[in-house]
Amino acid sequence: MATTTYVPRLKSKYKDEIRTALKEKFQYKSVMQVPKLEKIAINQGVGGATTDKKLIENTINELSTITGQQAVSSKSKKDISNFKLRKNMPVGVRVTLRDNNMYEFLDRLIAVALPRIRDFKGINDKGFDGRGNYTLGITEQIIFPEINIDKINKIQGMDITFVTSATNDVEALELLKEFGLPFKNQNK
Repeated sequence: MATTTYVPRLKSKYKDEIRTALKEKFQYKSVMQVPKLEKIAINQGVGGATTDKKLIENTINELSTITGQQAVSSKSKKDISNFKLRKNMPVGVRVTLRDNNMYEFLDRLIAVALPRIRDFKGINDKGFDGRGNYTLGITEQIIFPEINIDKINKIQGMDITFVTSATNDVEALELLKEFGLPFKNQNK
């Protein structure tokens, strides 16, 4: 009896539909040239962490709950006296998602979290870095259904970076559009 392994919806969609669509659009010779999503890096800066140590622990728990993967704290690299900051103090929380966790998170982000943003008209396509990576800023972590609003003590934003194997922004934009990220229409 063969056991069936679980494959996320967007992973199979990439293999079955997105790869062939992008291969035809950009005239690639092989499907191996088609850009793919390599990882999703999520980063939350925690400004009040220098005075409140519990804030980092709460943020780690929240980000771990949202992503389904254990988050780690980011530490400061140098001393900055104006911010009362010492070297190696925790100043943020980050997590990097790959493979199945990445596709599951992307699916929940597109289908559930982004539509919950107030007055949502689509995400801006200005967050590309020139090398095919896209960063999306989210102002409130409460758009994720995994977060219980009653247990939140501070509303924080986060940066979500989509790292692709695309060599330029045009290919990366098409890849992310094919996955279903709701970009704003520029031709209005």
